[in-house]
Amino acid sequence: MMQTFEPQLPIAAITDEFSPTLALAIPAMKEIGMTAAELRVVDGKNILDLSQEELKRTKAALEEAGLPVVSIASPLLKCVLPNGPELDSRFQHDAFASKHTFDDQPRLTEHALAVAKFFSAPIVRVFSYWRTVHPELCHDAIVAALAQLAKLAEREDLIIGLENEHACNVGTAAETARILDFVPNRHLQVVWDPANALVAGEDPYPGGYSLLPKDRIAHVHAKDCHMEGDRPVWGPLGTRHVKWKEQMAALLADGYKGSVSLETHWPGPDGDKFEASRICGWNLRGLAAG
Repeated sequence: MMQTFEPQLPIAAITDEFSPTLALAIPAMKEIGMTAAELRVVDGKNILDLSQEELKRTKAALEEAGLPVVSIASPLLKCVLPNGPELDSRFQHDAFASKHTFDDQPRLTEHALAVAKFFSAPIVRVFSYWRTVHPELCHDAIVAALAQLAKLAEREDLIIGLENEHACNVGTAAETARILDFVPNRHLQVVWDPANALVAGEDPYPGGYSLLPKDRIAHVHAKDCHMEGDRPVWGPLGTRHVKWKEQMAALLADGYKGSVSLETHWPGPDGDKFEASRICGWNLRGLAAG
C-alpha cells in the first residue's frame, strides 16, 4: 500500500482554478486533501458580483463540503490609477471576470468587507493598481489607499492581504516590504506569491523572501513558471524555476501558520485546466508534506 504523507501546512485552492463551476471544483479539492477554499470566480462571476442568493448557495455548498473560506480574492485596486504614469505594456491584465474601475473602489471595498464577514473569511486580497513604467511614482497613492483599507479592516477584525502581483505596481518582495514600512497597521499583511516575484524579475527564494517581515505574511499563493524573455511560461507546480521545496521548508521553519493556496495558471495537458489543477494540487500536497 502506498504511503500518503500528510501536509505540514494547510493547503487550499482558488476554486476557479479547478473550475468556474463550484460543484466541479469541490470534489477535486476534497480528494487532494485541501482544507479550505479561496473565492475569486464562482459559477462564472466574480465573487463581488454575486447576488445575495448566489452568495448563500456558495456558502451552503462549501459548508456542506467542510471547506471554510480562507480568503476573498477580490479585485480591489486592480485598476488604473488616475493621473499615474503610463502603463507598463509588458504584462497581461488578468481581470478574472472583474471590470471595475478606480471610481468603483469605495463601493467595492465596502462590499468586499461585507462578503468576507458573510463567509467568516479572515482575509481580503487586494492589489496596488495596474503596473506603470514608473511604479515608484505611485508609492504615495498606494500607501494612502492601503492605509485606508487597513483602517477599515481593523474595524471589522479582518486582514487586508496585499498580493505582490507582477502586473501591478507592487510586484516583488522588495516593493512589498517598502510599502509595509510605510503602513505599520498590522491589519495590512502580505499574500506572498513567489512566482509573481519571479515574473517581476526578482529571485523569490531565498532573495525576495528574505526581505519580507515573516510575521506579516498572512497567506501564500502557489504556482510555478520559467521565463522566456519577459513572458512567463506556466507549468506543473514544483517543476519550474520557483524553489518550492526550499520555500515550503522556510515557511515551516519561520512559524508560518496560514494556508498555501493553489493558483495553477498552467493551462494543462492539451489545454485541460481541470487536470492541470489536479496535477498541481497533488504536487502541492507533496511539497507541503516536506
